Amino acid sequence: MRTAFVTGGSRGIGRATVLRLARDGFDVAIGYRRDGEAARRVADEVNALGRRAILVHADLGDAAAVHAALDGLLTEAERVDVFVANAAATAFKPLLESKSHHVEKTFAITVQAFLQIVQRLAPGMGDGGRIVTISGMDTHRFVAGHGVLAAAKSALETLTKYLAVELGPRGVTVNAVNPGYVDTDSVALYFGDDAQRRAFMDELEGSTPLRGLGTPDEVASCVSWICSPEAAWLQGQVIYLDGGIFLAAPGHSPRWWKQSGRG
Repeated sequence: MRTAFVTGGSRGIGRATVLRLARDGFDVAIGYRRDGEAARRVADEVNALGRRAILVHADLGDAAAVHAALDGLLTEAERVDVFVANAAATAFKPLLESKSHHVEKTFAITVQAFLQIVQRLAPGMGDGGRIVTISGMDTHRFVAGHGVLAAAKSALETLTKYLAVELGPRGVTVNAVNPGYVDTDSVALYFGDDAQRRAFMDELEGSTPLRGLGTPDEVASCVSWICSPEAAWLQGQVIYLDGGIFLAAPGHSPRWWKQSGRG
C-alpha cells in the first residue's frame, strides 16, 4: 500500500492535499503541530474515503521532535512513497524589525526540518518516489512582511532543484508548486480586517488575467498530478499556479486595459 506524508496537513492547502491523495488511493500521514482536533477531523475524512490515516504530531522547529515523529511514522508505515512539504510559519515583520529567533524558527521549519525529513525518508522511497515542496509567490515578488519567509522559501526551491539532481538516479522526482494567492484562513489572518482584505482582493482581481484567488483544491490537484505516474518525467521544476498574476506588469493590468478602451 502506498503512503503519503503531508506536513501542515490539518488545514488549508495541506488538508486539501491530504484528502486528494487519499482519493488517489494513498494512505496518508497527517503532520500537525498544535491543532490535534482539526487533525483528527481530517483523519476521520481520510478513513471515510476507505484509506488509512496516520497522525504525526511534531513541532518542525525542534529537530529532536521531528526525529521522534519520524520514528513513529516509520513504525506505522514501512515506507513513505510521497512526501509533501507544506508546513511553514513565520512572524510577518519588516526585515529591520525581524529578530534572530524569528529567522531561526522560520528556517528551522521550512529548510532544516524539510532536509531532515528527506534524509530520513528518501532512501526508502525507491523508483516512483515523489517529493513535492509548496513554495510561495513571495519568492517572486514583494509581499509586505514576508522577507524572512520568502528567503526560506527561496532556499526551499533551491533545495528542490539540488535534490532533483541527487535523487533522480534513484527514480525519485522532486518538484515545487508555487501558488499565487489562495483562499485559506492564513490569508484572512494576514489581513485581519475584512475591509482591508476586500480592498486588496479588488486590486488583485484587476491585476490577474484569469482569476485573483485560487482554492486549496486547485493546488491539491496540481500536487496530485505531480505524484501520479503521468508526471514521471517532471524533475526539478517550480510550477507557478497563480492565475497568471506574475504576467501582468504594474499599471498594465487587464482592468486597466479594458478601461482604456483597448480591450
